[in-house]
Amino acid sequence: MNHKTNLFENGMIWFGAGVSIAEILTGTYFASLGLKNALLTILIGHVIGCVLLFFAGYIGGIARKSAMETTKMSFGQKGGLFFALMNVIQLIGWTAIMIYDGSLSANAIWNTGAWVWALVIGLLIILWIKIGITNLGKINTVTMTALFILTLILCKVIFFGRDSITAVSDDTMTFGAAVELAVAMPLSWMPLISDYTKEAEKPFAATLTSSIVYGIISCWMYIIGMGAALFAGTTDISVIMVRAGLGIVGLLIVVFSTVTTTFLDAYSAGISAESLTSKVSGKTMAIIVAIIGTLCAMIFPMDDITNFLYFIGSVFAPMIAIMIADFLVKADDSDKDFQWVNLLVWLLGFCLYRYLMTVDFVLGNTFPDIIITMVVALIARKLIAEKK
Repeated sequence: MNHKTNLFENGMIWFGAGVSIAEILTGTYFASLGLKNALLTILIGHVIGCVLLFFAGYIGGIARKSAMETTKMSFGQKGGLFFALMNVIQLIGWTAIMIYDGSLSANAIWNTGAWVWALVIGLLIILWIKIGITNLGKINTVTMTALFILTLILCKVIFFGRDSITAVSDDTMTFGAAVELAVAMPLSWMPLISDYTKEAEKPFAATLTSSIVYGIISCWMYIIGMGAALFAGTTDISVIMVRAGLGIVGLLIVVFSTVTTTFLDAYSAGISAESLTSKVSGKTMAIIVAIIGTLCAMIFPMDDITNFLYFIGSVFAPMIAIMIADFLVKADDSDKDFQWVNLLVWLLGFCLYRYLMTVDFVLGNTFPDIIITMVVALIARKLIAEKK
């Protein structure tokens, strides 16, 4: 990006990130909890996730560094490359998943073959990348306005189109697991946010706006999914769209929400790749990621993304915990190749997260993992300072 972004632009970026078919699909899993518990878990999870999202964006915003450049402040120049690589991998995964979900849902509304829709969505994402985030301006505003209106129509159909709702029979989701699933989506954006806030005129205000806008819209998408599952008696978003009788409106929601969200994934993969090598430009890498994601969406089945979300959590939750701890004590090790102590603390946090997945804690496993990892990181910093 070559100009300072204002609050409106930041808000629009994260509105687009929130309006997503993947978020609606994830929301369908909550239907089995019943309306009250589903709403509560969605809210608690997003508060936890968006607080972490804010810190990640603010650290990059005031340092004027991209998301993966900020990791070098805590893990060293070469140590930070590991997280850049992990981020590129997760973003390729997200690009493929988003296109896959979008193509299946679009095909259910207008049956031309899922691979055709995957190709259409992939080409639109490449077009978005070539236009560039700073030149989208009016296109983004028009698209966001249309998506806003269309999701309002979807809400009306779901919540006001019937007198009663049908319970979805599935008791596998516990309260704690549901909170974790709500945390997972904002957490997955955490390694990306400062790619956008680093260019903000007012880093604090821009990051706060981004986090709040995304949090509200993401909750809304989860609630649409949850409500749609209750209304339609199924967690299959394609069936929900068809039963709701949305037709071309549903098709537009599916295609453009997929494009506006997945564009951010591919774009940030390009920025992260620049941290790994200077031989390929960010925009070129973003296009390559979009092509790989499109091909994967056309070839591989990706119906259950919960394990993928937990993988993201286990890698990036302890990472941001350490970065927040360093931010609080104003530590910066970007002059070192490796910050071995922090890398060891991260490994402990990673193992702790995987262990906590076996424990049904009411606030999920990200929250305790973050707190414990932060405390360990702060103690480690204090011990290092005393030795010096």
